[in-house]
Amino acid sequence: QVHVVESGGGLVQAGDSLRLSCAASGRTFSSYAMGWFRQAPGKEREFVSHITRNGGNTYYADSVKGRFTISRDNAKNTVFLQMNSLKPEDTAVYYCAVVRYSGRYYATDTYDYWGQGTQVTVSS
Repeated sequence: QVHVVESGGGLVQAGDSLRLSCAASGRTFSSYAMGWFRQAPGKEREFVSHITRNGGNTYYADSVKGRFTISRDNAKNTVFLQMNSLKPEDTAVYYCAVVRYSGRYYATDTYDYWGQGTQVTVSS
């Protein structure tokens, strides 16, 4: 069982930046691949970004590519999502998730553990 907690959300203006953090419990954090998803009111949860366990590969949704950067610090059991040039369309609850085994990184059902989410609101 892995406990996942997101933090760093808030209310910002369009063009601003935020850095989200995801802390995950467990003795084998370095073996987990990690993902970020988001869900806006009335919409399905959508893939945002993914990082492999060694940090060697990262993946992004087309909607955030070039603006968001995912990274990890295995010594701190933490994954980050740096969000730059934020747009009102980025407004959503952002969720961090853990993958214990390989799978489709963009699919919600690939992930084994989820955090409670952190709200990001971007005003125009």
